Amino acid sequence: MADFIQVSSTVDSEDAAHTLAGAVVGERLAASAQVIGPISSIYSWSGQLETAEEWLVLFKSRSDLFAELSALVQQLHPYDRPEVVAVPITAGARSYLEWMNGQLKRPRADS
Repeated sequence: MADFIQVSSTVDSEDAAHTLAGAVVGERLAASAQVIGPISSIYSWSGQLETAEEWLVLFKSRSDLFAELSALVQQLHPYDRPEVVAVPITAGARSYLEWMNGQLKRPRADS
């Protein structure tokens, strides 16, 4: 079975989250995306402790699509340095993973 990943990113508005989710799923770089929020994010920026209201987007994908997914998110993202991180999906219901794989772009022949 393929190497599946969950990719996360946060944005500053619900509209931006839906734009990212729709674009990535529309390009078949993710089988699905969930928009969660608002959430409260706390982080250090330019030496200052910041708190922001954000929306979390979780993408379900394959590891061979990460570079393309990341590039699209960064192209559309409103932040200068957006979060785009992936974690492996180490287990899942076989029927769900098979469905997911069927929704994603086919791997390139040279992958």
